[in-house]
Amino acid sequence: MSTLPTIDIYVKRALISVSNKKGLIPLAQRLNAMGVQLLSTGGTARTIREAGINVTDVSEITKFRECLDGRVKTLHPNIHAGILARTTMDEDVKTLSELGIEPLQLVVVNLYPFKETVSNPDITLDTAIEKIDIGGPTMLRAAAKNFAHTCVLTNPDQYDDYLNELENNDRFVRYETRLELARAGFNHTAEYDNLIAGYFNSLEEKTAPRQLNVSLQKAHDLRYGENPHQVAGVYGDVNKYIDCFHGKQLSYNNYLDLDAAIQLFRDFDDTPSCAIIKHTIPCGAASAKNLADAYAKAFSTDIVSPFGGIVIVNKELDLETAQAIDKIFTEIIIAPSYSPEALNLLTQKVNRRLVKLIDVHNGYQDLSFKSIFCGALAQQTDRLNINTHKLDSVTKRKATDEEMADLLFAWKIVKNVKSNGIVFVKDQQTLGIGSGQTSRVDSSEIAVMKAGKFGLSLKSSVLASDAFFPFADGIEAAAKAGASAVIQPGGSVRDKEIIEMANKYNMAMVFTDMRHFRH
Repeated sequence: MSTLPTIDIYVKRALISVSNKKGLIPLAQRLNAMGVQLLSTGGTARTIREAGINVTDVSEITKFRECLDGRVKTLHPNIHAGILARTTMDEDVKTLSELGIEPLQLVVVNLYPFKETVSNPDITLDTAIEKIDIGGPTMLRAAAKNFAHTCVLTNPDQYDDYLNELENNDRFVRYETRLELARAGFNHTAEYDNLIAGYFNSLEEKTAPRQLNVSLQKAHDLRYGENPHQVAGVYGDVNKYIDCFHGKQLSYNNYLDLDAAIQLFRDFDDTPSCAIIKHTIPCGAASAKNLADAYAKAFSTDIVSPFGGIVIVNKELDLETAQAIDKIFTEIIIAPSYSPEALNLLTQKVNRRLVKLIDVHNGYQDLSFKSIFCGALAQQTDRLNINTHKLDSVTKRKATDEEMADLLFAWKIVKNVKSNGIVFVKDQQTLGIGSGQTSRVDSSEIAVMKAGKFGLSLKSSVLASDAFFPFADGIEAAAKAGASAVIQPGGSVRDKEIIEMANKYNMAMVFTDMRHFRH
């Protein structure tokens, strides 16, 4: 049972030292108006003073001037004793009196912009090092540790609520407020330290980091996880990349599907394109001269699975395309923008989520990871794309320009299909997709079966495989199904037999020398 005092604390003195000056002047003005004594450092003190607000330099308290280009300002007992003093304990109060130190009830700190600094790929190590804050995290941690007697503000977004509480409570701040601010403070330093450690780990070339450091703020709670009995939340800067502006809150499974859709479209160019995703797997994708045609082609791949799925497009969603999508229940639609006419139609269904795609090309870290029984697996994120100049055409017949365009399209899709993955394509349209089977033959048979089920001819189509064909029978089956060209990684011990089989059926085949397993 905690013995910490839970009384309200009267705020007399505040130390302000911030890198981000947003909201600084209103904060200082309101504290000053309440009679709170302000202490500050360097540029923060100068900004406050220039606004005509009384402020005391920290050097007057420490009796020691800033030195080493500002590296040492607040690292002094006169500061930290004031922050760490337990003012409900007689012994601490007596010690402060003997030393002539006054306690601090508020510390306002935010840290040097290390993240912004190292986001520049050309940054030098010595420049990065200078953006590692020392005094700030020390004060922050001290105030957070002593939250029973003081409090810490780390983000300008916290200022208004805190000041309102002081103003409405005669300068007293509640225990619950201090505890919440301490929690935020420790999360802030954890994130900051992780950024620094991650940067230094990144200096080790061609190796996974020695320690996996992950620090993401919760964007919001989710109703539940994959199933109703599982607690869940979404973490990170969600609102920088998507805006779910209509419909219910996105669920855990919605976010998984969104992620799959966005990852797929990272590889697409400006040609009007559409993909339909179900359970993180594309069940249809196409490019065409306009979105309406692209959607029609994608939908025709599998006219059953899209029910309750999600649709993503890479152009402004127009009314014609919206009308086609509206014919069946689609849980989520994702587009970079929506025409007014499309919005008027689509917003009539309250349960459908409409998502604006703000940024498709960023938001993914260099490292992806999965939790497992012992901790986690980590790997580089799979961003590798084909270098068309390095494609190895291994058969007697070379792919035509039309076949090559379809092969490259098919490769984009199969990269995002669960392994073992097989995709048939013609005219920039998926015709059959086989996914997630324990045998590549099974995936091929499913892809052929689905094409036939929905009346799609595989004659003169192309085929993509996410990994090499281990036996020649897979190529023979593709040829008999109607495929005229194949794209695959190559690398099987039976490559010679596989190439001979392709030549037997006058197929074109290219090796990519890369695979895209997706487990």
